[in-house]
This record gives sequence, structure tokens and C-alpha cells, in this order.
Amino acid sequence: MELLSSIRRNLLLRPLRNVVIDDFRSWRGVDLMVVAWHLARAIERTSSAQRIGVMLPTSGLFPATAIAGWTLGRTLVPLNYLLSRNDLEYVARDSELDAIVTVGPMLDLIGGPLPGLAEIRPDRMKFKGIPPVRLSNPLKRDDVAVVLYTSGTSGRPKGVMLTCGNLSANARQCQEWVDFGANDRILGVLPQFHSFGLTVLTLLPLATGASAVYTARFVPRKLVELAREHKPTALVAIPSMYNALRLLKDAPHDSFASLRFAVSGGEPLPEAVYDGFKDKFGIEINEGYGLTETAPVTNWCRPSEQRRKCVGRALPGIEQRIVGPDGRVLGPNEDGEVRMRGPNIMKGYLNLPDETAAVFDEHGFFKSGDMGRLDEQGLLSITGRIKEMLIIGGENVFPREIEEVLNRHESVKESAVIGMPDGMRGEVALAFVELKDGARFDEPALKAWCREHIAGFKVPRDIRVVKELPRNPTGKIMRRKLTPATPSEA
Repeated sequence: MELLSSIRRNLLLRPLRNVVIDDFRSWRGVDLMVVAWHLARAIERTSSAQRIGVMLPTSGLFPATAIAGWTLGRTLVPLNYLLSRNDLEYVARDSELDAIVTVGPMLDLIGGPLPGLAEIRPDRMKFKGIPPVRLSNPLKRDDVAVVLYTSGTSGRPKGVMLTCGNLSANARQCQEWVDFGANDRILGVLPQFHSFGLTVLTLLPLATGASAVYTARFVPRKLVELAREHKPTALVAIPSMYNALRLLKDAPHDSFASLRFAVSGGEPLPEAVYDGFKDKFGIEINEGYGLTETAPVTNWCRPSEQRRKCVGRALPGIEQRIVGPDGRVLGPNEDGEVRMRGPNIMKGYLNLPDETAAVFDEHGFFKSGDMGRLDEQGLLSITGRIKEMLIIGGENVFPREIEEVLNRHESVKESAVIGMPDGMRGEVALAFVELKDGARFDEPALKAWCREHIAGFKVPRDIRVVKELPRNPTGKIMRRKLTPATPSEA
């Protein structure tokens, strides 16, 4: 496995160098390798299944476990510990796990052990010496390295199978795109069960010889303290995290002065967050784009090509096109579905051959489900999700456009827009807003603000205030949890 070989080589090249710093300890290259060998021995003794579950806080234990599993030729199944108990048990059954690498606090968080799974507990192990490990056949390029579970259309999570080649390709693509290397240090708090946290925060620095600083819980003030102490060159986060940072009181202007780039992904970056973060810290956020199925990064707006509302060009080796509803490939500045193919695209969904076939077109391009446009220079802009598009009086309207306007209002922290049935126009917009601390909800003023900045038919029919917008475990707003029946908390 190319990726594993790169990681091992970088760890052993400078074995006494601190390569990971987390909430619990600093990890030298030799520490990661020794712990990995002990975990491999424990996996070997405990599990006979091809796939091994992993449920750990964001820390150096995760890459050590990945090295251990891949050394044995096993496939990792990182478990999202913020899922419901029923979904976690479903994932364990669907992926045919017989064991899980975890620690006590994670088990406490999910309400106790998962039935039928043996536990490998690194928090109860002693890591002295190098134990013997019976090596099995190493994973090959087309073998599945990880199965990452994401939300399914039926409501059940579905397992995205990413091969060794997918992960190796995406780490290499990111490295080439921004010349990421041994002198870089990446800072982040993303969960490692998420594709962004797995590839960019965890595998990329290890594969390139860079170092990483992790913290398991997002506490804005702590992230600022870590940045001032460790001087990272890259920060990876999602928009809601950048929003919390820019709203942080008394954070020094130079807190992130060491950064070469601040990368945002996972969901669209609101203009208010981009502008507010730049005003507060003097740093421009570089937006990226990708999906779990693409391992995940497909586009990254480099600082030299910075454009607002743009996620940049496709990374090396990725073909990208915009396709209309009739299957026609569209030209520059035309809106359609974003489709792509390349070495980073998933093998498919575990145990779901029909769903796998449905997301690839006849040319082998992956159908993202996102609407976007490419300009004459090949820079991509994402306009919304196809399934979330509203049709108001025959006009296509994307929630993001309305949310951008609402988010710029001085009282609004964040917003979410959905459709509401209407007898005359088919659909109208319904907005939900989360207010900034101390702000007063004034629906007429918000509607007037919208009328100043967008066409009248796009102005929400109703605007409701909620204490907190519903979010998934990585902080992305879940519009599907909002309905016309959701009451205002005003």
C-alpha cells in the first residue's frame, strides 16, 4: 500500500520528531510505530473479520490504529460516535464487524458497549517493546482501506468504500496542489471518522512528513491558544467553526498569523463568515469542495486564485464537467450538476450495488448531486444541492442565495432556508434564523433586508427564529430536520 509505505517512511526517517500533538500527549514518529505494532498484535489476537471498527476521539491513537489495521491487511470502519445507538448497531452489522478499537470515554458517550463486538482498549494497554506480529497479505491499490458511513436516502447510513488508491491519490493531489510538505504543521478539530478529518487532517500530514496538532472538542478559545502556541501553517475547519472563531471576543488579531492557508470545507462558506474572519484576523479563508465519495477533496481555491463564492479548480488528475438535466455537457457559466472522475473516486457503496450504479453515468463520471458552474478558467462555484432546489413560480431558487443575504444581517448568526407549499406559486421560501447573542428578532426588518438584496419572489414568506439550527456531527446545518411545522421560538 503506497500510502502506508509513505507514512512509515516519514515516521522512521525522523523517529524522534514530534509528528502529532493532541489533548493527551505528544507523539514522536517512533511512538506512533510502537503503539501501532501493539495494536496490530491485539487486533490479530482479537478479530478474525476483514473489517475492524474504530471509535476514538481525534488524537494520535487514530493514525496508530490505521497503521496497525493496514499492516494486517484489514479494512478500517471509523464509527461516528454521534450517531444514534440504533444507527451505530446497524453500521456494525452492515460492515460485519467482530471487534472495535475504542476507549472508555467513547463507550460512555454511546451508552455502553456495542453488542457482539470484542473491545480492543488502548487505554488499558501498556506499550513496551515491539511485539511479534504475524503479517498477512498487505492491502493492494484496489483493496478497500476504509468504509466511511454517510447518510443514506432511505435514512440508513451507507458505507462508502474508499480504496488504498483513492486515499493515496487524494493525499498526493492535495500535496501537489499547495506544495504541502515537511515544514508544514496542520491544526484541526475535525472528527477522524469524517472524510475531511481522515484525509486532510490525519493522512495528508503523515504522508508528507508534516506534523499535526489535534484537539478533540471544538472550543474556540482553545483553538486560538493552540494556534498561538504551535504556529500552524494550515488550519482546517468547517464554516460553523470559522463563524464561532470570528465571533470570539478578545481574540488577538494576530492569532492565526502563521497560516499559509485557512481551509474551509464540508458545506458552503457564507460571505458573512469569510468577511468577518478576515476583518478579525486578517486571514482569507480558502474554500474547498469534495464529498465522502471523492476521498474527499476535488477542488481547493488556492490563495493565488482566491475568488469569493468559488471553490477553485479541480485538483490534478480529476476531470470535472457540468451536466444539464438532459445529459448535455454545459459550457462556461451554465448551471448544472457537477460530475467528476479520477483516481480518488470511491469504489462504491458497501452492499448496495444498485445505489452504486445509480451515482455513475455512462461515461464513468460520479454524479455529485450538487449544482454548480465552471467559468472560462475552470474555477468551480457551487450553487446548491439538486434535492434542495426550490421552484418558485417556475423559477429555480437555491437556499444558499437567500441564506447568504440573511447571514449578512447584523442580528443573524446563521440561517437555513427550505421550501413551503404554496397554492399559487407551487413553493415559497421559509427561513429559520439563529440569532447572535443579545440580538432581537425582528421579522419585518429581516424581510425588508432581503427585499433590498434579492428579487422579490425569493424573499421568504415567513422567517422564524430558533434557539439552535439542527446540525450533523460535523456541524453542517441539516435542512431536512426543518419543516413548515417547525415552530418559531420568538
